[in-house]
Amino acid sequence: MKARLLGAAKTVALVAGVTLVASSAHAGCPIQLAVYSEAQSGAEIDFTPAGTSATITNAFRMILDNNTVLDGIAMWTEGSAARPHGSLMYKCPTGDVTGEELAACTVWEGVIYSADDKGGVGLLPAEGADAPKNLILPDLGPSLEMSAAYGPAGFSKVPWDIFVLKGCQE
Repeated sequence: MKARLLGAAKTVALVAGVTLVASSAHAGCPIQLAVYSEAQSGAEIDFTPAGTSATITNAFRMILDNNTVLDGIAMWTEGSAARPHGSLMYKCPTGDVTGEELAACTVWEGVIYSADDKGGVGLLPAEGADAPKNLILPDLGPSLEMSAAYGPAGFSKVPWDIFVLKGCQE
C-alpha cells in the first residue's frame, strides 16, 4: 500500500512538473515571436519583429489554406482612445504606394483585441510584451470572404475571429 502511494505521488509530481514546463513555455513568449492558430479553418498568425518603423508597433502574417498569405501590421492610434489598429493586405504593390493602391489591397481593418483564460479582454500589446493567450480580430471572416484573396485563386476556408496562442518561434 505504501509503495502504491509513493508511486502515485511520484506520478502526480511528474505530471505537475510537465504541466508547469509546458505552461511556462507559452508564458514567456514575446508577442513579436508568437504563433496563433484558428481551429475552424486552420489559419495561423505568425508575428515577426516590426523593425525600426516609428509607426508600426506589430508586424505579422496570416497563413490561410492553399498557401494564401496576407501581410499584417498594427499601428496604435493617437489620442485619449488609443487602439491598435490592424490591417491585413493581399498582394499589395511595393515601393512608393498611394493611399488608393493600399486601400485596394487591404482585405481587413480593425482593432485587434486580446483575451486571457478568465475572459478578461485587453488590447494587442506592442513588441516586447508577453504574448496574450488569445487574439480577437472582429469581423475577420466576413471581410476576408468578400476579398480578392477568397475563391478559386486564393483560400477557401474562412477563419473565425478568435486565434489561440499555439507557440513561440525560436
